Amino acid sequence: MIDTAMLMAAGLGKRMRPLTATRPKPLVKVAGKPLMDHALDRLEAGGIRKVVVNVHYLADTVEAHLRARKGDVEYLISDERGRLLETGGGLMKAKPLLGDKPFLCANSDNLWIDGPQETLGAMQAIWDPARMDALLLLVPLARANCHGGPGDFHMDATGRLTRRKPAHVAPFVFTGVQIMSPALLADPPSDVFSTNIFWNRAMEAGRLHGVSHQGLWFDVGTPRAIPIVEAMLGHG
Repeated sequence: MIDTAMLMAAGLGKRMRPLTATRPKPLVKVAGKPLMDHALDRLEAGGIRKVVVNVHYLADTVEAHLRARKGDVEYLISDERGRLLETGGGLMKAKPLLGDKPFLCANSDNLWIDGPQETLGAMQAIWDPARMDALLLLVPLARANCHGGPGDFHMDATGRLTRRKPAHVAPFVFTGVQIMSPALLADPPSDVFSTNIFWNRAMEAGRLHGVSHQGLWFDVGTPRAIPIVEAMLGHG
């Protein structure tokens, strides 16, 4: 069972301005609690007992918030105060803290609600390190609430992923949640780079897989998304 996760919380939150003028995006409240707590609560409920959190913008407030959380989860800080490393660089920096076993990775600005099955448990049931380097939780484009993009991936009958072609639409959107093998975190092209580099390598080897999320998902990227999310969750 996977018991370690990475929470990506180091972004500047520019699209969430002016709410992020005085607080980091992970601490913007949605439906009564900070965005990062929605993700952390899901991780804890899914059996995660160690969470590595990367920090950059207003990092002290994120650290203080984690210290104040109750529960049995251990929080470790991957400090990016000196330089924002993007998603791939952030994972490489955090690799020593993540250990040598597969781990979950989640963005702190996406909110998901379980469907008929507990999402993280369903992902772990599908995860197969013999065939996969990464397993991405995807949501159908038609159910990608508050998301304005044209989709990210196509998925075949075996779960293998290919990217959307330029000027085309793809049927699935990446939710910000994935299981990754630590073996994928190797040979970085630089200190600052996107997780797309790792995905491309896995895709070329036929080892990038996906699973369709059966519950609700929200892209909480801008202030105007918040009342829409809260209304759909019954908090409006």
